Amino acid sequence: MAAEIQPKPLTRKPILLQRVEGSQEVVNMAVIVPKEEGVISVSEDRTVRVWLKRDSGQYWPSIYHAMPSPCSCMSFNPETRRLSIGLDNGTISEFILSEDYNKMTPVKNYQAHQSRVMMILFVLELEWVLSTGQDKQFAWHCSESGQRLGGYRTSAVASGLQFDVETRHVFIGDHSGQVTILKLEQENCTLVTTFRGHTGGVTALCWDPVQRMLFSGSSDHSVIMWDIGGRKGTAIELQGHNDKVQSLSYAQHTRQLISCGGDGGIVVWNMDVERQETPEWLDSDSCQKCDQPFFWNFKQMWDSKKIGLRQHHCRKCGKAVCGKCSSKRSSIPLMGFEFEVRVCDSCHEAITDEERAPTATFHDSKHNIVHVHFDETRGWLLTSGTDKVIKLWDMTPVVS
Repeated sequence: MAAEIQPKPLTRKPILLQRVEGSQEVVNMAVIVPKEEGVISVSEDRTVRVWLKRDSGQYWPSIYHAMPSPCSCMSFNPETRRLSIGLDNGTISEFILSEDYNKMTPVKNYQAHQSRVMMILFVLELEWVLSTGQDKQFAWHCSESGQRLGGYRTSAVASGLQFDVETRHVFIGDHSGQVTILKLEQENCTLVTTFRGHTGGVTALCWDPVQRMLFSGSSDHSVIMWDIGGRKGTAIELQGHNDKVQSLSYAQHTRQLISCGGDGGIVVWNMDVERQETPEWLDSDSCQKCDQPFFWNFKQMWDSKKIGLRQHHCRKCGKAVCGKCSSKRSSIPLMGFEFEVRVCDSCHEAITDEERAPTATFHDSKHNIVHVHFDETRGWLLTSGTDKVIKLWDMTPVVS
């Protein structure tokens, strides 16, 4: 009798729709044009390009514009078709794109920074242009007059920038690992608070104005979800990358976070689950399970005539334990540990199969990602890589 063949479960994964190639250097930032099959990109090769899909199915530039300096970042407002481009020389150049995306008309230049512009946000409701630069300055300008309204010096170069229109709070993440919250007025700003949670620099920020959650990505390979609205100081860690997190995007209607990194990984996190904070690591001079002394506890080592052991920590309970009492590994997805981590033996026995159920899906983009943009209406994701290639993905199989 022939053996019964069990069908393999279908793996839901992103579908690669298109590769857009042609840039001579890295594409630092790009966006999907809403309601059009098009992409706007800015590159280290000094070019601004608008790529439209032709009858052949390929994307070709309808606009190819050379800037006086390498293009570091951009902000595009679909309603007004206003394109703000940050340059390596500190200038922000503003253009209006034509309805057919075949022409771009210069509007004005802002002498915003002394060196490379790191991030730009255009706030239509207030007619403000917000930016951070390599000069460690946060600045905001009036987009109607071009006048500088104010500035704030950050503790380090900032490459994370988000804004809440309702409260006029700006969130700035810098390379020291600090997140700064400022309250902006028309011509001045007030420091609300600063906080740290990463062991590396903040590389990306993403803001959910509905749930009032701030997400930060870092060079320490982690993402942290900060509960700003809850006012309880809750911070949830998400560990799912093997290299620095480069860019974040959030799908509000499904409450899913998309994080992309230098490892080429696209991780889709389900944020519609009750997540738990990771415990503080406890201090102890001896194992909190078997009472064996750690190697610096000379007195107990002498008294008990035992060799001191190396200290570890259980990621589930936070207790200080020796290697023998923490020989097991387990994933703890609700604490953000999608990979297996060290846990003490008693916690390993207590973790159920349900608690080990993944809360994220992992996908390989096959290029080291520097930036992403998510079009929530179509479920399309754009990734830009160090290989100078832009990839368009249909994420509906995994973001739904």
